[in-house]
Amino acid sequence: MHVPAETEQTTAHTARPASPPVPPAPRGDLSAPEASHIHSVLFEERAILEIDRFSLWYGPVQALFDVTMPVPSGRVTALIGPSGCGKSTLIRSVNRLNDLVDSVRSTGQMRLNGESVHAPGVDVIALRKRIGMVFQRSNPFPMSIYENVVYPLRIDGESRRSVLDDAVERSLKSAALWDEVKDRLSHGALELSGGQQQRLCIARAIAPRLVVLLMDEPCSALDPMATPRIEELILSLRDELTVLIVTHNMQQAGRVSDYTAFMYLGRLVEYGPTRTIFLRPERKQTEEYVTGRFG
Repeated sequence: MHVPAETEQTTAHTARPASPPVPPAPRGDLSAPEASHIHSVLFEERAILEIDRFSLWYGPVQALFDVTMPVPSGRVTALIGPSGCGKSTLIRSVNRLNDLVDSVRSTGQMRLNGESVHAPGVDVIALRKRIGMVFQRSNPFPMSIYENVVYPLRIDGESRRSVLDDAVERSLKSAALWDEVKDRLSHGALELSGGQQQRLCIARAIAPRLVVLLMDEPCSALDPMATPRIEELILSLRDELTVLIVTHNMQQAGRVSDYTAFMYLGRLVEYGPTRTIFLRPERKQTEEYVTGRFG
């Protein structure tokens, strides 16, 4: 069965050595497009992912401009901003999904535990075993619930039934889906509801013990009843890994994230503790966005 490249996001457990802090982005008047502000508390955290002066172009069109942000380990970081501001482009660059676009080029650095993500010779498949991704719409494979979860392990050569069984139970429990499906693991994944399918995709992503989970609008296609389950899941995953989530729902960002980054027109405007960003932002443009005056 052919699986689209974007779904081949398997992950593996790695040690988490300390990494050096990223130097703060230059401060300045908001009238300067390149100006951004990163709250100093972020540099007191250990960054598992460091984005350092990262810029990206789709052909002649520049989509990201010198984005610098440390992503703290074991936290949930939300990316907010109007449509088209570069949020999805940024997280797709973290596990190099943008490599699939022929016209893409980039400058700057992204480092996972101090190691460059975009360096020549990086094994992209191995990278995606450490950095998984969940997309806006659930994409379960047309196979059983069990086989969906173990798919990334099977393509990595794992065939021991005991290992696969353990991964299924562990991943489905982490995805808050085990109790709902444990008696029908052989049933087709497409029989599940939309919210259950999204949680199954999360279980599949985390089955190989990733270190960073990227989530691109994971609740936007779900009904209001399913969304709280995904949000509860995101909060519980903080004990296991680091989450970087794109959301247009600012209430959701407030509920699930520890830190929030506000992006606008491909630039990082302000980045800090979520409560501060929503209640006491230091940039006027941030205040106008989170209060609904534009965007």
